[in-house]
Amino acid sequence: MKQTTMPDAPMLQSLQLQQVAAEAMRRQASPHPPSSRHSLPLRVGTRGSPLALVQTRAFLTRLTRFCPVLRDMGAFQEHPINTTGDQVQSRRLAEIGGKGLFAKEIHESLLARQIDFAVHSLKDLETVLPPGLTLACTLKREDARDVLILSPALREKAKALVAAGHSPLDALPFGATIGCASVRRQAQLLHRRPDLRFGLLRGNVQTRLDKLAGGACDATLLALAGLRRLGMEDRADLILDPELMTPAAGQGIVGVTVREEDRELLDLLSAIEDPEARAVATAERALLEVLDGSCRTPIGGYARLRAKAQPSGRGHFSDRELVLTGLVAREDGSFHLRREICGEPTEALRLGRELGLSLRADSPADIFEDHG
Repeated sequence: MKQTTMPDAPMLQSLQLQQVAAEAMRRQASPHPPSSRHSLPLRVGTRGSPLALVQTRAFLTRLTRFCPVLRDMGAFQEHPINTTGDQVQSRRLAEIGGKGLFAKEIHESLLARQIDFAVHSLKDLETVLPPGLTLACTLKREDARDVLILSPALREKAKALVAAGHSPLDALPFGATIGCASVRRQAQLLHRRPDLRFGLLRGNVQTRLDKLAGGACDATLLALAGLRRLGMEDRADLILDPELMTPAAGQGIVGVTVREEDRELLDLLSAIEDPEARAVATAERALLEVLDGSCRTPIGGYARLRAKAQPSGRGHFSDRELVLTGLVAREDGSFHLRREICGEPTEALRLGRELGLSLRADSPADIFEDHG
């Protein structure tokens, strides 16, 4: 019997993208195109920060790698958008409206059809998107861990301590000032080191590094994913294990939003979807949605896939299980609850909700209130 060889995933992605591109070219050339078609170039909305632009260009490179005709057609055009989160740098996000401030204006442009789709750091997205929009695509996750970046005066001694077997947090001197705008990071550090002091430090990656070098604080924290994407991984002095610092939900994942009605774009983006990123993102965002704290509630969520002791069944995740860690804390570190759940990756939504309900049931009610 003749056997049929199934194409591998990259080949399938390439075929899908080529089909979409061919259809786009056909519609462009048609003297009677359908009224619902998109004109080229497609407009890609993004924040204007250096990291956001790097992520957007990496996404477009991936989209065109499998189908060069999209690149040759000049099919995409960047549209940087200045968001509220970028405009106000003197206060914490919680004080100026909180959730979704790095996506608000971008999504308004998407709904107004001023752009065709938008590229985001997934951790910047609100858990419930505006009506009419959907998360169409999640890309392969970069390293989700947080890192400590130290002032020049502390760097060498701190690295020597860690090399000798000490915890990275032991590298911080008593009463050190940490430049930070994240209540999640602050709560976890204060839980272990209540002597630390915190000052507001916001801005893009380079701005924060410049302020640290200028003596604004003794140390700061950043996401390793952002440093890697900017080619600045060497600036990470101490990488914090997720056991020590639970990452933010969605950290290290790039997500793309579109209008729910745009079936062509949904089909196009599905061709580069990363199934593992979708599974872990689904679990983390479900956890976040159930907890639904105020913008001042420190919440962490980190999912990953690990090998099963006994693989069973068939399918994409047959040999792996999903492990989700959730965290709820007080901003001052006086309360700190961390739990874990595991199960089938196909049950990511249920696992996230179940862990969220468990954490919420055993946390003080006032933690989830906005004391504004």
